[in-house]
Amino acid sequence: MDADVLRQKLAQLDGKGYKAYRQIRGAYIFPRFTLFIDYVQGDPYAAPSRLRAAVSLPLAGFDPSLFANRSRRVALEDFLARAFDRAIAGQVKGHRGTGNSGQVAVDCGGQEILERTATVVTSQFVEVRFTAGLPASGRRCLGKEAAAMLLEEIPRVVDRSLYYNALDAEALDEHVRSAEDQDWLRGSLGAMGLVAFIGDGSVLPRGSGISDAPLASGHIVEFAAPPELRVEVELPNRGRVAGMGIPAGVTLIVGGGYHGKSTLLAAVQRGVYNHIPGDGRELVATRGDAVKIRAEDGRRVEKVDIEPFISNLPFGVDTHSFSTENASGSTSQAANIVESLEAGSRLLLIDEDTSATNFMIRDELMQRLISKDKEPITPFIDQVRNLKQEHGVSTMLVMGGSGDYFDVADQVIAMENYQPRIVTQAAREVVAARKDVRLIEAGGAFGPLVPRAPLPEGINPRRGRKEKVSTRDCCHIQFGNESVDLSAVEQLVDISQMRAIGDLVWYGLRQGYFDGRATLGEILDLLLEDLERESLDVISPYMNREEKDAPATVTARQAGALESMLAEVSGKHPGDYAMPRRYEVAAMLNRLRSLVVRQIKDGKSPNDK
Repeated sequence: MDADVLRQKLAQLDGKGYKAYRQIRGAYIFPRFTLFIDYVQGDPYAAPSRLRAAVSLPLAGFDPSLFANRSRRVALEDFLARAFDRAIAGQVKGHRGTGNSGQVAVDCGGQEILERTATVVTSQFVEVRFTAGLPASGRRCLGKEAAAMLLEEIPRVVDRSLYYNALDAEALDEHVRSAEDQDWLRGSLGAMGLVAFIGDGSVLPRGSGISDAPLASGHIVEFAAPPELRVEVELPNRGRVAGMGIPAGVTLIVGGGYHGKSTLLAAVQRGVYNHIPGDGRELVATRGDAVKIRAEDGRRVEKVDIEPFISNLPFGVDTHSFSTENASGSTSQAANIVESLEAGSRLLLIDEDTSATNFMIRDELMQRLISKDKEPITPFIDQVRNLKQEHGVSTMLVMGGSGDYFDVADQVIAMENYQPRIVTQAAREVVAARKDVRLIEAGGAFGPLVPRAPLPEGINPRRGRKEKVSTRDCCHIQFGNESVDLSAVEQLVDISQMRAIGDLVWYGLRQGYFDGRATLGEILDLLLEDLERESLDVISPYMNREEKDAPATVTARQAGALESMLAEVSGKHPGDYAMPRRYEVAAMLNRLRSLVVRQIKDGKSPNDK
């Protein structure tokens, strides 16, 4: 069908009941692109309709070098989504009736460059997936307004965003090259013996507590590496850059209040992602397995072996298989560490401001007053070296209130006016001169990590008669009857990652990965292998195999395939996912209050005979 057919349909629908809009579902060939109307909302106040615009690659004009590898492809798709979003703002009238009428939107993200489903670039086509609120007066179709939106405004948006000649070629090239450099830098950290890199000239402070944009006014301090940790690297596109390389081991970040300790750690924790040019953190790269750890009072814990940190609890509570519906600060922080290690993390990021004090340290005065046999907690300070030696786990800590960590740190970085200074030797001299020495309270070792196998009966997306998985807001996933609180999972940066996590767990359940035998780590491997092979589209509960493949067979230059395509397209296209990390998927599972697991020790469950 061509665009004139859509125009005729909309004219006939004018004034009819809103559900009549469902008649326009289908594919329509415009002169320079194809418009797919995949899902039509049933009410102007309901979730908006879902559409796609596809342009054949020869017509779009993007050179294959712009998406020659994964880094470049993700960056190009990210750039196009942002361009589409800007074009919407400039070309779409906006609100034009009741409810969501006239609202057009695309999922384009913030400061991070994430792999998304909002745009797709292949060797055949360029596609953008977006939503549109079909215009209504009350619950009557405004066919003429819909025609103006779909037949005039949307084509102008496409013209200004999906064609190479319409874009800022220099900005696009910088976007792609910068992302490729960041991925290369992150991937090279291990070979250099580093866990993180902060480039000279980086701007780490953010605009405000509610803005992740860089600080744009006031005292803007560009980062400069101290000589002792200065590292130079040759990036594929940008060439030679210098910055501070943080070696593997235990790194302590100290300094006075408001001098940039937490700001540095916050930049490092976001360094697991690429950032857009101009963000200020384009040269901040962190190992991809870094996890920010904090206390999380009130969370549920299910059979986690926290004995390395907490033992001999009153009333004989078993901490080798610890469960609680309402964890304290110390038990929650212990569980968060062990769960992160179980998921594969080998870099822990900790800030004293969000930690349980009694979990982090017990000084010599408290040791004198309360003997170890009366204290169940083995503080983190006494296990941090064991973690490194036994499991290869590095740790970065912000610590402004206790010097006891000087004794266990490999390097000590003091932040002064947002600039780093190495004070490792001075810290060791302070330790050597002290008179009162605290006792190490850990046993001889941290001990083995005990894997757990989630049981399928503990993962239930059913709510009443239907399965319900959705994202309530930026902090909660509705999974069946449960609202899973992820507000303390600080490395989730986008609500679209949360949508993906909820549906990814649901997908794993449908695939039978939660079989009671596979460990959590093995399940995460399976899920991420599927995403690597099939893309994020595969987890959508609304897409079957034929629908996912359809865009590759239908472009503006392949009209012959359109009719067969129409029989396949149904439901809601997955245009609002962003790629999550395995550690945040694990965090969601571990916070399910219905989760049931069995521990696997020595290769078998303790219940096995």
